[in-house]
Amino acid sequence: MGRRRNNNGGKKKIFGTRDDSRSQNNWSELVRENAKWETYYKKLALFPEDQWDEFKKSCQTPLPLTFRVTGSRKHAQEVLSLFEKNHLPNLTDVVYEGEKIKNPIQLPWYPNHFAWQLDVPKTVIRKQEQFAKMQRFLVVENAVGNISRQEAVSMIPPLVLEVKPHHTVLDMCAAPGSKTAQMIEALHMENAEPTGFVVANDSDYRRSHMLVHQLKRLNSANMMVVNHDAQFFPRIKLSVGDNKAKDALKFDRILCDVPCSGDGTMRKNVNVWKDWNTQAGLGLHTIQYNILNRGLHLLKTGGRLVYSTCSLNPIENEAVVARALRTWGSKIKIINCDDKLPGLIRSNGVTQWPVFDRNMESKNKGDEGTLESWFPPTDEEVTAFNLQNCMRVYPHQQNTGGFFITVIEKVEENLESGEPQPKKAKIASSSSESNSDATPAPKPTSVEPKKEKLPRDANEEPFVFIDPHHKALQNVWSFYGIDDKFDKEACLVRNATGEPTRVVYTVAPALKEIIKANEDRLKIVYSGVRLFVAQRSDIECSWRIQSEALPIMKHHMKSERIVEGSLELLKVLLTESFPSFELLEKTSGDLEYITKMKKLSAGCAFVEVKREDSDKESLFLPIWNGTKCVNLMVSKEDGHELLYRVYGIETSSKDNSKVQKKQESTKPEASETPITTDSAADEPAT
Repeated sequence: MGRRRNNNGGKKKIFGTRDDSRSQNNWSELVRENAKWETYYKKLALFPEDQWDEFKKSCQTPLPLTFRVTGSRKHAQEVLSLFEKNHLPNLTDVVYEGEKIKNPIQLPWYPNHFAWQLDVPKTVIRKQEQFAKMQRFLVVENAVGNISRQEAVSMIPPLVLEVKPHHTVLDMCAAPGSKTAQMIEALHMENAEPTGFVVANDSDYRRSHMLVHQLKRLNSANMMVVNHDAQFFPRIKLSVGDNKAKDALKFDRILCDVPCSGDGTMRKNVNVWKDWNTQAGLGLHTIQYNILNRGLHLLKTGGRLVYSTCSLNPIENEAVVARALRTWGSKIKIINCDDKLPGLIRSNGVTQWPVFDRNMESKNKGDEGTLESWFPPTDEEVTAFNLQNCMRVYPHQQNTGGFFITVIEKVEENLESGEPQPKKAKIASSSSESNSDATPAPKPTSVEPKKEKLPRDANEEPFVFIDPHHKALQNVWSFYGIDDKFDKEACLVRNATGEPTRVVYTVAPALKEIIKANEDRLKIVYSGVRLFVAQRSDIECSWRIQSEALPIMKHHMKSERIVEGSLELLKVLLTESFPSFELLEKTSGDLEYITKMKKLSAGCAFVEVKREDSDKESLFLPIWNGTKCVNLMVSKEDGHELLYRVYGIETSSKDNSKVQKKQESTKPEASETPITTDSAADEPAT
């Protein structure tokens, strides 16, 4: 049973959202029942009648814990092996209070065995030591981006979109970003420096900034977050000065995971039970179609678009797809995915459904206040549309949430369909993705919305590219041995002066051109990764390379500042803060490393640790080199993850041995103590 408050403080709530009040008073049990929902879905007859009780019971039961392993194939395989070796045996055949707990299962339809499901109550996770250790493992690996905790059905749309490293990808309604992250990972799966990129959009101003937090941990220069109403997403110019439509960017892949009534999320969002009514689907239908139609205009001929919702209502699903098919005719087609994701239990799309108003009164086509596109297709359209190729996933089929997915291929352009005019770049938040009672699409507005509270490190400053010959960076390229294959003109700053003062970012070359060409039409929230961070000015190079850029830069550096070290040396660096060369010699015995580091000038350097097992990737980490000591510059979370993954050393969330040991020992000289971790904040606004 969920719980609900008797008093919401007089604030109007958006359909299906959580009550964020922190007061613990006036709680009452929220019953997972809704007569209108039950009547409606029984009349829809989406599956055999004898499955109804199982379907309803599944909707009333909390979701299992699901997660997927991320990163490059070799890296992901190592993390997966760690889970299978250290945790899976302890989670199998467990008996709690006389009852056997379900064993973890690998999702059979997710590639490479990288997705898992644990159907374990929270009470068991808290009280059973082996589950608590597993939870700690997931928390640490999630914090560093090696694991994503994501609902199983949410993983399906990016998989059937089939993103490749060279694809240009648009996520039209991206927040909170789990699907976006999956698509970015697909770009990098086989290629450390893909030529494609992902543009992640959300109409909500605050959510677009929150989206950055989900995506920054992927350390991808091939990602850009923008803030537009998806119904009027602007045309993106490919180069400065181009205004012709034919020179606008067309995407290879587009995800339209549109705003919906969310009745497929009842297992995790208990407020849907209380708030659900038929008007939600009716009101969102036009907005959903507008987003899909806009996506089809932005799609390249031969490209693929996935339309999806976390609703089971045909008026938000098949009816929207049918409306697009009427508009585009034979220029688009639904792709049959029966041969995709083997092991996924799914149902076909439907071709018949009733239409009820908010009072649960049956409506016919032509009735006052109705839209023709709400209603089922004609017999002729049923044959032509192939709506049965849409995918429906029901909660009771394999213990998931509910989801609807349709894969659409664009066969050719539709020059007669009337491309909607894009909004101005200043437009940010729109009520279109939250107002469940709005039937017509909202009219464009050029009024700047009231700014909401943003994350602490949100940056609203412009993107200004800097000359690679700028005096502040003149010796950086040679100091770190950065080759000419790295695009030095793709470096930028985030401040109004355009001067490199604290942080320098880098973006993928393809995004560089788009950012430059669309300053007047795209509201860009974030792009790129931090490349250089300012350090002391009294040393040979006043900039250090940020660790989040190392996956890119390690392929472009040849320098004596990259020193190979042993596993024993790395272990000392992970557990000791500012270890002296003398201490390193005693504890690691790596004389060759120490000798080379002593010859280097003070500043940023790198340690490369090669693993004995060829199936495990080498480690490449930033070091601060002082005159008498060194320090590994990784965050607390990265340190904990490496200790466990490489050495099997378990930590708790409160552990920070390096800091504790530093406090207990004599502090190093001031000249040897720069920033101790690689977690510098973004540049402040100027």
